[in-house]
Amino acid sequence: MKRMILTAVAVLLMSPCLSFAQKFSVSTNLMDYVCLGTLNVDVSYALSRRWSITGGVKYNPFTFRADNPERQFQYRQISGSLGARIWPWHTLSGWWFAGRLRYQEYNKGGLLSPETEEGDRFGAGLYSGYTHMLSRHFNLEFGLGLWTGMSIYNKYSCQVCGLTVQSGRKYFLLPDDLMISIVYVF
Repeated sequence: MKRMILTAVAVLLMSPCLSFAQKFSVSTNLMDYVCLGTLNVDVSYALSRRWSITGGVKYNPFTFRADNPERQFQYRQISGSLGARIWPWHTLSGWWFAGRLRYQEYNKGGLLSPETEEGDRFGAGLYSGYTHMLSRHFNLEFGLGLWTGMSIYNKYSCQVCGLTVQSGRKYFLLPDDLMISIVYVF
């Protein structure tokens, strides 16, 4: 999965069509950094006046208080997504509506209880937002979304004991991507 995500980002970055001005952007969601330091980047390419394609990755390798297993917590993840946006006015500015396909490998736990859950999620999401032009090259983006799909998971009773409490598959509907993003437009 990591190789596929890196290949998709590399292809987008090296694409010869990137030489057209105001068609390509790179952004980072500041709210993901609040989520225990999740690193993230999204790339977007305008296909036409009203349509753009997007791809993004999120990565969080951090475990907090690892020296004390009873107080340890984390929301480790690697996530990749591909999608499209429709812009009623013009690409890369104004209101937008989006759909995305997403995959996530995660390990979370220790925040509210000692239980830990790890697994894989895959599904689709719907998003909406507004992009405000700050200057020729910088935008500020606000948005939110929901995603739904299937989770294949294992739940453990504590961070380090490895005692499996539950495992299986379940459907989910989760809030996703509360966005306050800084966007650089090429």
